[in-house]
Amino acid sequence: MATKEKKSKVKDEKVEVREELIKELEKDLESKDEELAKLKEDFEKQTEKTEEYISFSQRLQADFENFKKQNEKKNADIIKFANENLIINILDSYEDLERALEKSTNEEELREGVELIYNKLKDTLTKEGLEEIPTEGKKFDPFKHEALMAVKDDDIENRYIVDELMKGYTLKEKVIKYSKVIVCKK
Repeated sequence: MATKEKKSKVKDEKVEVREELIKELEKDLESKDEELAKLKEDFEKQTEKTEEYISFSQRLQADFENFKKQNEKKNADIIKFANENLIINILDSYEDLERALEKSTNEEELREGVELIYNKLKDTLTKEGLEEIPTEGKKFDPFKHEALMAVKDDDIENRYIVDELMKGYTLKEKVIKYSKVIVCKK
């Protein structure tokens, strides 16, 4: 009987060990389930954040595209209407010239009217930054003048302007039309 008791005792011990192992495994499994649930929750949160970032990025891209289109339209309008103020200022002189031609009865009245209009137009252009390029008594400057002819003149120094054939102009210090000149060359 002692062997039966021993066998029974060993069997009971084996059962106890198994039960302890099962309890430990169940605890491990439970902790792994909790860990897995936490990881799933973290993954879902990260997925939501990623989707928010993607959505934000897409909205930002669309806003930028709209901004570019609006900016291009503004720039096109600026270029299209850049001369508007100048045209408005010149229109007054244009209308004055039309009235002078219609209402003047003799050459003297016409000349006076045209001179007034010329001065008004010159003032308007000067206010816009237009200046004549001086040539009289000046040395030839290829950045401001265009030499159409060269003549020999003992009274004038070499490379100085002899005569101006057409006026030149600068607009806010930028040459927009070169003076056409005759230069002394010895």
